[in-house]
Amino acid sequence: MTMRWPWIRQGSNEQLVVSWSRQTLVYVLARSGAGGVHQVLKFGVERQGADSMEDFVRRLHALGLKGYEARVMLRPEQYQWLQIDAPAVAPDELRSAARYQIREMLESHVDDVTLDVMRVGDGQQKGTGHLFVVAATNAVLRGVLDLGDAMNWTVSVIDVQETAQRNLQSALATRDGGADRANAALVLVDGQQAVLTIAANDELFYTRRFELPEGFLAASWGHGDDAAAAAANAFTPVDEYVPDYSVGGVSYGNDYTGTSAAQPASPAGGSMDDDKAQRLLVEVQRSLDVWDRSWSSMPLNGMRVYAGERSEELSKWLGTQLGQTVAPLDVNALFPGFEGGAVADQAQCLPLLGVLMRTESRKL
Repeated sequence: MTMRWPWIRQGSNEQLVVSWSRQTLVYVLARSGAGGVHQVLKFGVERQGADSMEDFVRRLHALGLKGYEARVMLRPEQYQWLQIDAPAVAPDELRSAARYQIREMLESHVDDVTLDVMRVGDGQQKGTGHLFVVAATNAVLRGVLDLGDAMNWTVSVIDVQETAQRNLQSALATRDGGADRANAALVLVDGQQAVLTIAANDELFYTRRFELPEGFLAASWGHGDDAAAAAANAFTPVDEYVPDYSVGGVSYGNDYTGTSAAQPASPAGGSMDDDKAQRLLVEVQRSLDVWDRSWSSMPLNGMRVYAGERSEELSKWLGTQLGQTVAPLDVNALFPGFEGGAVADQAQCLPLLGVLMRTESRKL
């Protein structure tokens, strides 16, 4: 199977971006405008439920989603994100060399996946000879393309959340005059993995995922700020997505037990909500410690956080605990029309907005 990943963009005034995972379609229809602003025309979440595919497609047709040039964003559960040393081969051989190098890391047989690669960082730093590798099973891609066929979509690119999120944080950094400085973004959506990305100069340098505990976004945080991470499984890092810059070879499955992070003792009566919040704090702090050690020449210039209607609350708490400048990841000025609708739908749709901002055309 061959497919186009998002390195080449085709222009269109009205753009449809979708994700299709776990029988749930998330969509944003927008019109591109001047100055990088996109007018959101409609957005929403449609679940197939007990409907047949034919009935579900008819429902989508009734929403006016038929016949667009569509861009697809895969959700984190639909692909593996890996990091390896860049093979010493010609640029046009990178994909085949990477395929060979990651074959033992894949959750599926190497012949059953489609992959693409992108270089870590902006190429301006010394010793950055690493590649990010995105690997999705052909079955996942076939399911997306089958829905596209049923909807008469022309699927022009397939993106992933890490790069879409990078686009959003980079646009905000550019607006604030800090595009050349390292900036972090943390996006939490209920029922999905939390994704942390660090970017500079519009390029992705670092990413990590966490399993978000059920009910975390409805929990109470910060009422026991001196509470520690007593619940070992409250926040679980997704091991394969934790990069290791300290050794050669594959960046895969690191042990962070020696990483310094504030872990004060849990007082008697500390709530499980506080334990969950503190576990998130520990994992984010560990990631930032890795960044500081690995990219000491690029100190972090703040973090933006999205947690739906609790973005500001979580930003303030993290800022106090981490000693960092933390602000909500607020993209409404770049996407007028995105302010309305259900809060839960907004949270699902927010990562898709980054796909609208894809403008690069490059060769590795």
